[in-house]
Amino acid sequence: MSVVSPKSTGEGKPKAKKSKKGFEPRIVAFCCNWCSYAGADLAGTSRMLMPPNVRIIRVNCTGRIDISFILDALYQGADGVLISGCHPGDCHYTSGNLKLRSRFVLLKSLLEEAGFEPERVHLQWASAAEGDVFAEGVTSMVERIKKLGPSPVNKGG
Repeated sequence: MSVVSPKSTGEGKPKAKKSKKGFEPRIVAFCCNWCSYAGADLAGTSRMLMPPNVRIIRVNCTGRIDISFILDALYQGADGVLISGCHPGDCHYTSGNLKLRSRFVLLKSLLEEAGFEPERVHLQWASAAEGDVFAEGVTSMVERIKKLGPSPVNKGG
């Protein structure tokens, strides 16, 4: 995620976040290289409609995603985090996605302690042939985050 300093915008002050009504969420998506990233690519090359609010970070396997990566994304200003990987039983590394799924339960409880609504993080399974599933996941994630409003980090609260 890139950070724009006030100097690089040519203005004296950083731009204020829009109100909840005109709010456009910033979502970070961690996608597995073998399935979900290819599904995201398929969604794009097939010109499936989805909001442009997501920035994808490609990881070899969702099993390699540490909980700290998700918390860091939220603390750095992401309004939501989407994690997308191979379907259970289809992991190219045998059980990486199952390891993430077990960590995801812990993550949900940590989010509240960290001051974030658990709904700001979503886990979905999407294969390389399921560009439509990826696009629908992005669309529903953006809608969910719009209802929640800006991240507590972006609200200043």
